[in-house]
Amino acid sequence: MESLKTPFKGILKDVKGRSACYKEDWVGALCSGIRILAPTTYIFFASTLPVVAFGEQLSRETGGTLGTVETLASTAICGIIHSIFGGQPLLILGVAEPTIIMYSYLYSFSKGRPGLGQKLYLAWSAWVCVWTAILLCLLAIFNACNIISRFTRVAGELFGMLITVLFIQEAIKGLVSEFSIPKGEDNKLEELQFPWLYTNGLLAIIFAFGVLLTALKTRNARSWRYGTGWLRAFTADYGVSLMVLFWTALSYTVPHKVPSTVPRRLVSPLPWDPKSLYHWIVVKDMGKVPLEYIFAAIVPAVMIAGLYFFDHSVASQLAQQKEFNLKKPSAYHYDILLLGIMTLVCGLLGLPPSNGVLPQSPMHTKSLAVLKTQLIRKKMVKSAKECILKQASSSEIYGRMQAVFIEMDASPTPNYLVDKELENLKEAVMKSDDGGDGKQKFDPEKHIDPHLPVRVNEQRMSNLLQSFLVGVSVCALPIIKMIPTSVLWGYFAYMAIDSLPGNQFWERMLLLLITPGRRYKVLESAHVSFVEMVPFKVIATFTIMQFFYLLLCFGVTWIPIAGILFPLPFFVLISIRQHILPKVFCPAHLQELDAAEYDEIAGAPKRSHSLRMDGEQQEADDSDDEDDFYDAEILDEMTTHRGELKFRSTLSFKEDRPQHDF
Repeated sequence: MESLKTPFKGILKDVKGRSACYKEDWVGALCSGIRILAPTTYIFFASTLPVVAFGEQLSRETGGTLGTVETLASTAICGIIHSIFGGQPLLILGVAEPTIIMYSYLYSFSKGRPGLGQKLYLAWSAWVCVWTAILLCLLAIFNACNIISRFTRVAGELFGMLITVLFIQEAIKGLVSEFSIPKGEDNKLEELQFPWLYTNGLLAIIFAFGVLLTALKTRNARSWRYGTGWLRAFTADYGVSLMVLFWTALSYTVPHKVPSTVPRRLVSPLPWDPKSLYHWIVVKDMGKVPLEYIFAAIVPAVMIAGLYFFDHSVASQLAQQKEFNLKKPSAYHYDILLLGIMTLVCGLLGLPPSNGVLPQSPMHTKSLAVLKTQLIRKKMVKSAKECILKQASSSEIYGRMQAVFIEMDASPTPNYLVDKELENLKEAVMKSDDGGDGKQKFDPEKHIDPHLPVRVNEQRMSNLLQSFLVGVSVCALPIIKMIPTSVLWGYFAYMAIDSLPGNQFWERMLLLLITPGRRYKVLESAHVSFVEMVPFKVIATFTIMQFFYLLLCFGVTWIPIAGILFPLPFFVLISIRQHILPKVFCPAHLQELDAAEYDEIAGAPKRSHSLRMDGEQQEADDSDDEDDFYDAEILDEMTTHRGELKFRSTLSFKEDRPQHDF
């Protein structure tokens, strides 16, 4: 209630904090020079492909009223506005799956109403955006972002799992449609006869699974044993886009006797076609919407405002996790206000609005990270071991490691800030003086990794450039239309499967499928802390409850008109988490299962199978040869596919942890 008594407090604080570093946001980008192009192109490809896929989905769901042109235009316009005027420039905006779902429901509702129909669909959607913008602005004015901490893991991961299920559903629906005649087509055409329909369907399955399997393989290229570090990094960053290009090119190798419409390709009007120009002037039709429907638009607006508030805030949270070590302040309240303004602009232009997206936002921050972890770690470990051999004190060990870090770190960070960044490392070193307990003795191999700071180049240029490139790609639509629709169905499946690693709800479901006699295998590899901290029966109960709630949320999306209320169960879940779950589960167990951080424990040590003798092993460890590692490879190991940084605990399952039957 205190927030309601002080309107604009959060916005004014955000504006004051970000305006102080606005000039530095641009200067930092200019100082980076041509190096800023690497994260720019990386995020451009990561943003454009989903937007193109969502555009095709939206075109199918709205009878071609909206499509790829509109999703690209919205992403570009909102991205440019946010990169210049936004509070957190690391946040990436784009048209996302929740927007597509809501606009599909709006179309279904409009089409069945005599007062609206397909003709006034965009005009009524504009009124929905007007109400949504008002609600978002009110949320920002009255400091609603103060409740962002209530968006816990249980709600976020359940929402992510629902989007995953919807992606898979869309991929399956798309593949099935490849075997049928498209709506509005003449079924007497030769290419729409059974032999060619069947051929088109089989080719669609080949291309879809080809994209899925090769994209998943290249996504994990940094863990390959083969190739140089640069090649692995390039393949991991751009492999998915390259696979879309590869399978698109392969689709043109079919024999000439096959009709040109096999396989099917994207169908979208060009930006300069009359059909694409109408939505720019949709504002002139807003007055034709009946008054009762103008006020009825408040209902979907409440759902969309809640969705955007939730999605935008979570994306912003993950883009500026504390482990990224960002120096500039956040701006949650101001960014929600700006999101409301952008939603209004998009509605009046007849475009689906854009909001903060995952995993592109934390991917953007990660791509700007400056971290020479492997080299710095190696030198710091070596210096620490030398000091330990000389029986140096803990302060001398830390002092030597700090000197190595300052010497090798290229950033011009003052020494007093370096002390703050290495505070956790210093604490780990100094623990060895507390009573001489062997369990607390400093181990360079174990304790340095979790405490090396990440450096991020916080600036606005990369977001502005990638948004501009998205806008340019609207003019490249004749080229984009060459992509087979089956390639996009494979890409939908890829987005679904790629989002699963790092989702603890998914990991707990897999855990339930492991037989008791094989569960020890989980402890042999890196695993989430709740595996050791929470009894298996509690994990199973919590997971089954979450699974049935997922079925409920998915079932709501199938209700023809009431499906527009699908965000409602997630808002209810926040209240359930606050008031009901603490009465059902032990608070300590609930804290582990719904932890704010991704707390991971290293696996149990295994017996080495190396043929080298102990002396040879030590000699190899102390060698000065540089490992073929790249910054992004280290960061990939530190983050989940959702973009969430892992907190790697230095305690193993044998050390100072309560034991539970597993």
